[in-house]
Amino acid sequence: MQISPQGSTAGTAGWEVPLEMLAACHARMQQQFELLQRLLQHLQEHGADSQASEACERIQRYFETAARDHHQDEEQDLLPALLEAMAGSDAVCIRDIIARLGAEHRVLEQRWLALRESLQAVQAGDASALQPQQVQAFVAAYRQHIDYEQAEVLPMAERLLDDEQLQRIGRAMRLRRGAAEPPPAR
Repeated sequence: MQISPQGSTAGTAGWEVPLEMLAACHARMQQQFELLQRLLQHLQEHGADSQASEACERIQRYFETAARDHHQDEEQDLLPALLEAMAGSDAVCIRDIIARLGAEHRVLEQRWLALRESLQAVQAGDASALQPQQVQAFVAAYRQHIDYEQAEVLPMAERLLDDEQLQRIGRAMRLRRGAAEPPPAR
């Protein structure tokens, strides 16, 4: 069974459309979940071979960089901008959302640390280190989190944030990743 990436890459939104970038990141996470599922099958059929090791490396690289940056994009930029955009009793609602997402991020990070240990053990040759229930729990928790963000948070941000706030968020996302400043428009 081939465990290399399948299909096209998800979303190529730019810094000028940060909400689309966040949604595209969700799609890329889904691709990582699919890779994890293929990895489980591959380990059963072929053991901890070089393809399994490469898949483990790709998954680790993604969750150690892009997923971590995504959580910071939300916690440091998107959610504070939403709080700033809301007034009165609406601010209570966004504070609840901020608390929920922050708590979910911490749980996801803990699940990731445990999964990372298993992936590293696979890379060291232990094909049995990655357990289906561990992958299923990680994927289910992340998918539930993504579904909430897609259904509630991103649509709210699209309604409430103005162009200036979105530009600030996009700029912060770009800087967090060390991307170069875009050339000035002519």
